[in-house]
Amino acid sequence: MTTITTTGTVTTGITTDDGVRLHAESTGRGTPLLFLHEFAGDHRSWEPQVRFFSARYRCVTYAARGYPPSGVPADPAAYSQERAVADAVAVLDGLGIPAAHAAGLSMGGFAALHLTLRHPDRVLSTVAAGAGYGAAPDRQAAFRAECEAIAAAFETDGAEQVARWYAEGPARVQFQNKNPRGWAEFADALAGHSALGSALTMRGVQAGRPSLYALRDELARIATPLLVLAGDEDDSCLDVALMLKRTIPAAGLAVLPRTGHTANLEEPHLFNEAVDRFLAAAEAGTCRLRDPRSLSASTTGAPAGPATSR
Repeated sequence: MTTITTTGTVTTGITTDDGVRLHAESTGRGTPLLFLHEFAGDHRSWEPQVRFFSARYRCVTYAARGYPPSGVPADPAAYSQERAVADAVAVLDGLGIPAAHAAGLSMGGFAALHLTLRHPDRVLSTVAAGAGYGAAPDRQAAFRAECEAIAAAFETDGAEQVARWYAEGPARVQFQNKNPRGWAEFADALAGHSALGSALTMRGVQAGRPSLYALRDELARIATPLLVLAGDEDDSCLDVALMLKRTIPAAGLAVLPRTGHTANLEEPHLFNEAVDRFLAAAEAGTCRLRDPRSLSASTTGAPAGPATSR
């Protein structure tokens, strides 16, 4: 079913290969730009970006499985990092899009990276923002235990109760302090999520995904233009962002000052500006691989051995 709203947004229902219905929205015209949302967000979380980028791009947002109005399958096996990537491809296929720029935050940032690894022909460029939670090898066990506790809380207490403390996490309070009204809208949307879908997503996608550190050999082969973006107060993502920058020759790094995890909502102007510059460079073909000469233990490039004079 397809509907067109007065805002020019085309809403489409897309059925995946395992029968799950995904709610997708397309706004604007131009090169497609696919947005992939975070765990605590949904397709609505990208509104500041759709308003900005739809003047020049065909902006596509969708609600991941487990997030109404998309379907919420009850089978735990229906949720995984691989399935999240397959769903992104299903959205592109369902909208007749051969390839798109892909921009994801957190859970969506992981999905964007995996989409680039598994289907590089479908990705024109990649923005991976806030992609770091649980990636560090020494944090894997603790992260998975935390994921299980969160999933259990969704099951026993419901989304409304979980949202009260989840929305005030260490990397969310920055948003709350800067923009209480915007943060309240974000928290209210989280409170309305499916408790079942959130619990299964937390277990199957968040806790089940591989560490990015274990994928460094694959990541190093990425030639797709890529922007790694992080807030400087998003502590769990900063070290991972540096690792991605140092591992992927095609990657640039943008760090937003005094910013937490919900960067696209907390600092929409800075976020949009960084992404806009990156997309323009990607489309102009000026996002080159890192010059190998810059990879040196020397800070000056001076030859080894004692200095000589003439």
